[in-house]
Amino acid sequence: MKFGLIGNPNVGKSLIFNNLTGIGVEISNFPGTTVDMFSGNVCYQREKFEIVDFPGVYSLDGLSEEESEVRRCLLKKDVDVLIAVLDATHLERNLYLLLQIAEFEIPTVVVLNMMDEAEKAGLFIDTEKLSEIFGCKFLKTAAIEGRNIEKIIPSALEKSCILDHSVPYDKSIEAAVRSLQKISGCKRLDALFAILGTGTDAELLESAKTINDEIEEQHRMSVHQIIAANRHNDAKRIASEVTKKGESAIKGNIDRLLTRTIPGLPIMAFVLISTLLCVFLIGSFLEEIIVGLFDSFLIAPMYNLGLSPFWEQIAFSFLIAIEAGLGIAFPFVFVFYMIVSVLEDTGYMTRAAFLADRAMHKVGMHGQALIPMVLGFGCNVPAIMSIRQLSKREKVIASFLITMIPCSARTVIIAGIVAVFIGIAAALSIYLIIFVLIIITGLILTRFAPGDQFGMILEMVPMRRPRLKQTLQRAWLRMKEFLFIAMPLLLISSVFLGVLQYTGIIQAFQDLFAPIMLSVLGLPDYASTSLLFGILRKEMAFETLAILAGTADLGSVMTCAQLYIFAVVSVLFVPCISTIAVLYREMGLKIAVMVSFYTLFLGIFVGAVLNMII
Repeated sequence: MKFGLIGNPNVGKSLIFNNLTGIGVEISNFPGTTVDMFSGNVCYQREKFEIVDFPGVYSLDGLSEEESEVRRCLLKKDVDVLIAVLDATHLERNLYLLLQIAEFEIPTVVVLNMMDEAEKAGLFIDTEKLSEIFGCKFLKTAAIEGRNIEKIIPSALEKSCILDHSVPYDKSIEAAVRSLQKISGCKRLDALFAILGTGTDAELLESAKTINDEIEEQHRMSVHQIIAANRHNDAKRIASEVTKKGESAIKGNIDRLLTRTIPGLPIMAFVLISTLLCVFLIGSFLEEIIVGLFDSFLIAPMYNLGLSPFWEQIAFSFLIAIEAGLGIAFPFVFVFYMIVSVLEDTGYMTRAAFLADRAMHKVGMHGQALIPMVLGFGCNVPAIMSIRQLSKREKVIASFLITMIPCSARTVIIAGIVAVFIGIAAALSIYLIIFVLIIITGLILTRFAPGDQFGMILEMVPMRRPRLKQTLQRAWLRMKEFLFIAMPLLLISSVFLGVLQYTGIIQAFQDLFAPIMLSVLGLPDYASTSLLFGILRKEMAFETLAILAGTADLGSVMTCAQLYIFAVVSVLFVPCISTIAVLYREMGLKIAVMVSFYTLFLGIFVGAVLNMII
């Protein structure tokens, strides 16, 4: 049996999904699209059920990829029962979607989530009356507290039913639906979609077009506007009947502080700088402990085993890779994801986007693009994937700018090399250099990128107190990619490097590029190999450098200037292969190639300039 979670964005749907399925979920795509679909399993009374988490949508008759794919799945009855998740604090807007869900005639149970926030806001919602209106079960939950989450699956199995409510559409719309049903013998929903222009039957669409022209001439409004107005009015009427407002338990409004230029901008700067400092300080502390333990208890005793030179090289490469991954990369990546998870859970991200809107327009985007930009500090791949809601022009600009942002893997390089061996001030200066380059790139692109620039419509999610369990769960989901994808890749490539180093192939490659590395960038010959492996994953540039240098104490084999230049070039150099792949999928071959060559040129150019200055 298959359940489908459906609802607006930011209603706690994904949190409910994670609570029901745990964190062992699969991420796939709707066939032929780039729209993500999460699926997982839940066991109840010794039976296993599949749960699909549809992307958040506000409507089911739109033309966006997300809306089209969710609509297609519902029309095909791909799920047996729908679990509709509504935000209790924005009931009217959420009922608009529920009214559309009712038209698909799929067994449904409705979850009224965020009841904790509704109670704090002094809202009382009569779920019994809602159940009478829609003829189905309404379950009150607070996902962040885990309240009543355990009742969702039993309710979906035992109390789900087809929603028994129809929107009272305008007489002309109802007449059009009946006419189309009479002409073609189609279902009511098919006739309605034909009127909206989202149907699939060509003959039905042609018949509907003639009727639509008459309706629009009569009402001086489009059919879309009439139907949307009917649904909004019905949702407003129902919400007013079932909702009572009491005295709010919330005093004051923190949004006034976070969304005004002063003190909003200083607060945002403080948050960003504090994030980087925490990553540097905590990560460096953990790195020193873990690397020390590795050196004392694993690497040093390995030389006393009496292995042959070949196996000693292989064992050393394997152990240094584990040390580089768990001892150097892991602390910085985990700390960063923990902090970002806290910022997302509190709702601060949307406030920062609102505040940054005016500044983002200077580089050809609006404030909502700040969210993908900030996600880029974690990983460029999901950041690139999250630009889908932007216009075509903004997507092109964002593709260049996001790939320049120091992701967590690049932060490993900056923190593990510069912050540790040179100092935190030097590490922060790299962020300043990159920030200036991003602004210059954005200013240039906004003059030449084709297309129009649009304004921003952004939902301001409520401020919430972060919960440790959810924060750890979110951080762990992101860390899984590093542990189960990056670490095996690092171990395999490290052993491969060890073999190549033993046979002398690495030395031949380094000798070939040594004159360029030394004369242009002032770096040792093995830095070329490190940069090359950085294309696989960015932190591998650092880890490979440690492997080829023969020590994690890079300060003992390279000067401060060399470490600084290597870090800058690595950060700006060609993005990792995963980012290039997702760029190709989202933006096409042309943009992927242009971004790759631009970052390659920028990294070498800036490195050469620094080599002349330092």
